[in-house]
Amino acid sequence: MASSRRLRALITNDDGIDSPGLWALAAGARDAGFDVVVAAPHVDASGVGGSVLSIRDGNRTRLHRRELADLPDVPAYAVEGHPAFIVHSAGRGWLDPKPDVVLSGINLGANLGHAVLHSGTVGAVLAGSLHGWRGLAVSLDIPEQRPERPHWETVLHVLPEVLDVLLAAPDGTALSLNVPDLPIPKTGELREARLATFGAVQVRVDHSSGEHGEALHSQVAELSAPLEPGTDAALLAAGHPTLTELQSVSERPGVLGRVTTSRRAG
Repeated sequence: MASSRRLRALITNDDGIDSPGLWALAAGARDAGFDVVVAAPHVDASGVGGSVLSIRDGNRTRLHRRELADLPDVPAYAVEGHPAFIVHSAGRGWLDPKPDVVLSGINLGANLGHAVLHSGTVGAVLAGSLHGWRGLAVSLDIPEQRPERPHWETVLHVLPEVLDVLLAAPDGTALSLNVPDLPIPKTGELREARLATFGAVQVRVDHSSGEHGEALHSQVAELSAPLEPGTDAALLAAGHPTLTELQSVSERPGVLGRVTTSRRAG
C-alpha cells in the first residue's frame, strides 16, 4: 500500500447480523489491525450463493445501524439484502473508503466441495474478487445439532496465519477456510485442500402430494462413499483446518474451435 492508512476489512456473512460467528470474525479482524466495518443481512440468508437480491422500495434498500456486543466502536449495519449485494454495493459507491479485503463468516457449518457454489458466505468473497479485492470465506464445521459453545477461538487461532497468506496473494484472490469444531490442542495443522466432488453431506429431495397440496421435501444424508483423499472434506474430517483458493467467473476461449474440431473428427 502506498498509503499509510490501515487496510479496511468489510466483514459480512450469510447467517445474518445476529450471528455470533460474525461478531467473532469482526473481533479477529480488528485484533489483526484492520479498520473494520460490518455489514450483514438483516435475516439469515444461507444458501443464496452469489445472489444480489435485496428488498427494494423503488431503488432503495433499507439498512439499519447496529451496535455489536463487545465491538462498540465498530460501525455495523443490518442490510435488507443478500451478502453479494452488500459487497457489490460497497464497490459501487456506498463505502468510502472502499474495503481492501472482504472477510465473510464465521459460517455456522462447513462450506466444502463444489457445493460452495451455493454458499452465500463464499458468494460474498467471489463478489469481492470481481472488484479486485482479496477475500476470505471462513466456516466452522459444527454439526447439524449446534453445540452450545462452538469453538470460535480455534478459528481465531488459525486466522492470523491465513490472513498473512491472503495479504501476500494477488489482488482479487478468493480463499475458503474451513476449521474443525475442536479445541485448539486437538486441531491439526493447516492444510491446502482440493475441493471434494460434493460436500460432507448430500440433500435428497422428494416430491409428495397430500391434503395440503404438493411439496418438495428435503432430507440431509451423510455420504456413504469414502471421502476423497486430499480434499477439503477428508482433511477437515481428520481434524485439519483446510484452505482452498477459489476461482471466480471467467471465460474459456476456443468454444467454436472445439466444435469445429469435433465435427472434423466425426
